[in-house]
Amino acid sequence: MKLASIIIRTKNEEKWISSCLRGVFKQTYNNIEVIIVDNKSTDKTVAKAQEFRVKIVSIKEFIPGKAINDGIRASTGEYIVCLSGHCVPVGDKWLENLIKDLDNPNVAGVYGRQEPLSFTSNLDKRDLLTVFGLDKKIQVKDSFFHNANSAFRRDIWDKYPFCENVTNIEDRVWGEQIIGDGLNIIYEPTASVYHWHGIHQDLDELRARNIVKILEGLDTFRVKGHHQSPEDLKILAIIPVMGEGQVLNNRHLISHTIKSAKQSKYISDIVVASDNESMADIAKSLGVESPFIRPTSLSEDYIDVFDVLSYTVDSLEKIGRHYDAIVLLEEVYPFRKDWLIDEIILQFVYEGYDTVLAGKRENRSIWTTSKDGCDDKNIQENIPMPSKLKEFRSTISLVGLCCVTHVSSLRSGSIFTGKTGIFEVTDPLSTMLVKSKKELEIASIIENGKGLDNE
Repeated sequence: MKLASIIIRTKNEEKWISSCLRGVFKQTYNNIEVIIVDNKSTDKTVAKAQEFRVKIVSIKEFIPGKAINDGIRASTGEYIVCLSGHCVPVGDKWLENLIKDLDNPNVAGVYGRQEPLSFTSNLDKRDLLTVFGLDKKIQVKDSFFHNANSAFRRDIWDKYPFCENVTNIEDRVWGEQIIGDGLNIIYEPTASVYHWHGIHQDLDELRARNIVKILEGLDTFRVKGHHQSPEDLKILAIIPVMGEGQVLNNRHLISHTIKSAKQSKYISDIVVASDNESMADIAKSLGVESPFIRPTSLSEDYIDVFDVLSYTVDSLEKIGRHYDAIVLLEEVYPFRKDWLIDEIILQFVYEGYDTVLAGKRENRSIWTTSKDGCDDKNIQENIPMPSKLKEFRSTISLVGLCCVTHVSSLRSGSIFTGKTGIFEVTDPLSTMLVKSKKELEIASIIENGKGLDNE
């Protein structure tokens, strides 16, 4: 079995790199080395990549052909494979199928299929579904080649290195040389990867939507795949608590939230972010971590809860613990349903959101009042009308009930500026907030009187 060197170019691919490398390292063809050619990533791309058996090559300036050449120079394999950092192999035979024709002396290179995800834009779906079809092709005149998912032999690269001057389409320039010298390129559809964006720019969205609708109506082109599953992700639940917490019916209020988090099939670790040693000890007695006490400055009234999450994530990353996603759970929602957390995680993963939060629909008019109480404003339509006729509906966000976001979104402060989804909660008890003494009394009556079923 010949050594295959897999060259992966990256630039701030934190959201994708773990899934990409998990797919690479589960291949049936396992005589591989992986070279990450990283262009000054400012996120956790490199840190996450280093959790796998990889070699890192750092570059200061990105020129696509030179980046590949630099990676190949650092490699030793007879087969060279190029894979984008945001591409994820489909199945465990991707590599085996990609390199199987390389021993044919007439074949200079092979490129594989690229499949869109269910949440890929219509423009990009149209690109990928029409360009990367289901039939294998031996290209004699066609110079198309694509380095997001490709392979060739080292002896071919020795003779035909990639151009280090062009700023784009280095693969097409290379393909022109290959075809011009009478060699063949093979398109291998069984060597497929998931690729979240397309290969063209500035296209007509409406026309793309119509074409995608037709293509997805055909069984062979219907988009079914997911680039990752929740089980593949490292998901951290963070429960922020101030002071010694509250008690509901002789049980610490936080115990309800810890119980719900423990019921999740997808949460990897649970951490209580406390500013109090006593509460940290209580968390540990309930079977979860509270590895450090956060500064009291992060318990001021003006501090946003996401600042507490950022501090927690930063502290864990300093000791080498990296996560793909964060689940925020606050103790003040003791009646959340146990299944709620996993349903939100599933929506987050399978629909490609940057953030998903729990919310409650509000059909009534919503008014705002100024701090001095002198100015009341209706933030919905000014003209009264039945709620079912209103063009827009209002949703009350319940961030503390459950909010799932990427670590990269948390770090960049773009939690709600990307693609944000709402998981509508219809159970009124789940949305009950318990903060004040009166709310605690009501919650106590409900809990004692209902024999609550959390299913």
